[in-house]
Amino acid sequence: MRLRLLLWVTVLLGTAACGGAENGKEPAVTAPSSITVTSPAFRDGETIPRKYTCDGEGVPPPLAWKDIPANAGALALVVDDPDAPRGTFTHWVVLDLEGTTASLAQGGVPPGVKQAKNSGGKTGYYGPCPPSGTHHYRFTVYALSGPTGIPDGAGLDDALKAIDAKTIARGRLTALYSR
Repeated sequence: MRLRLLLWVTVLLGTAACGGAENGKEPAVTAPSSITVTSPAFRDGETIPRKYTCDGEGVPPPLAWKDIPANAGALALVVDDPDAPRGTFTHWVVLDLEGTTASLAQGGVPPGVKQAKNSGGKTGYYGPCPPSGTHHYRFTVYALSGPTGIPDGAGLDDALKAIDAKTIARGRLTALYSR
């Protein structure tokens, strides 16, 4: 009985950690992948340092990108986990960065930049926190034809649809994490 209860609680907590009620679908999967995304904290395909996860400080890592199309009117950033038990879990959505922005410093976004709700229902960065196994965390930068017009704190689905509708190019950095 205790084992069954422990298993049920583990499944319930794992579902809450990665796979909330509002699971985002990856936007603009057919857009050209011409943007190069990097981080001084980790390389593509490597483990993200603990500092940037739920087991550490939970702050966003520093990111940089290049090869943004000249006609980009805005940028967006989506961090998601396609390995979550109940479908893709979106950890962070940053909207309407200036089209000339080339990086984000560790810890967050510039003043005035909008963020949508993540799959956990909160606005802001939700660090990697897989319930089991090794998960892939995709840091995708989208070049947009113009600002989304989505307000700060908007719902996840609305934000992802707006990004999808305006994407002209994209690029990705993928990190791994397991607990």
